[in-house]
Amino acid sequence: MNSDVYFHHVFVLFKDKAGILMKQNKNGFTLMEMLIVIAIIAVLIAVAIPVFASQLEKSREATDLANVRSAYAQVSTEALLGDSEATVTVNLKQKQADWQSVDPVNIGGVVHSKSQGDTKNWIGVAAPNGTCVVSYKEDYGIILNWSGKADPSTPKYPFNTNETDFFQVLYETEFWQDMKNNTNFEFDSRCRDSQYVPSITKAIDDKLNNSLLQQDDCTWAYLGDGRKEQKAYRYLFWTSLDTDKVGPEKEIPVIIQTGDKRYYVSETTTGKRNGKDYVTVSKSLITQNQYKEILKNGKEFSTLEAAYDAYLKALGNSKYDSVRQPQS
Repeated sequence: MNSDVYFHHVFVLFKDKAGILMKQNKNGFTLMEMLIVIAIIAVLIAVAIPVFASQLEKSREATDLANVRSAYAQVSTEALLGDSEATVTVNLKQKQADWQSVDPVNIGGVVHSKSQGDTKNWIGVAAPNGTCVVSYKEDYGIILNWSGKADPSTPKYPFNTNETDFFQVLYETEFWQDMKNNTNFEFDSRCRDSQYVPSITKAIDDKLNNSLLQQDDCTWAYLGDGRKEQKAYRYLFWTSLDTDKVGPEKEIPVIIQTGDKRYYVSETTTGKRNGKDYVTVSKSLITQNQYKEILKNGKEFSTLEAAYDAYLKALGNSKYDSVRQPQS
């Protein structure tokens, strides 16, 4: 029955009953009559609360969709003006996963239904306390990357999944401005005599809370192009392995986050730099084609959590038995 019709019937019943009771006893309600009135009010409240909650959630979703459509228009405009690296992150207000009020969803011509799964323009699922990162890719147009940040009651991951903005830590170091003309930088956490790595490590410890980069024995490296317009061609490589213990010329699985916040799980070969005594997360990478080849040989994921799950699965492969051994 329609909720409005239901409320009407209950109101009429309540009105008629009250009228009868008042005619029968002009001195007031008896105890039984009061219990009947309370019961009717309880029924009204029981029906009203879920209806109100549903309407409130639909209102939140409407706000989220409006904000994402606004971000879509902003990124589209920036792309038309020549800035294909522009991104906008929208913090979602909804309290339930996915969409309760509309299916399919249409945002700027990107149409997506609940049962559809990931597409080239739509990645992930809207979730409580999540975000939608709106970006542009020349091959596909606007991309909507949805993710949730709600912490489960029992953490599934050993790191804080809310901490994902790893490049901002790099950008806020004092030396980053010196990289603006550098076409191929490299900051590997195992490089003991680096003038840059200590600053990055301190920034990570000061600004991040139990992040992926702060896990015991892990190795990370920032690599890529420092020029302003090349944000998408910067990479963060991460592995749970201590590469110094693994040794050079060993294949290892890695999680890669790109400067435009895409995630990949792929494989690199550890290396050594001339005259250095540390083992890098990857052999020397000089050209963008080499980076692209590593991404091409891996698989893209919509969230850090999904990438980490895939990384653990890859690490469990028997081909990595020898590199896992030093960690035990």
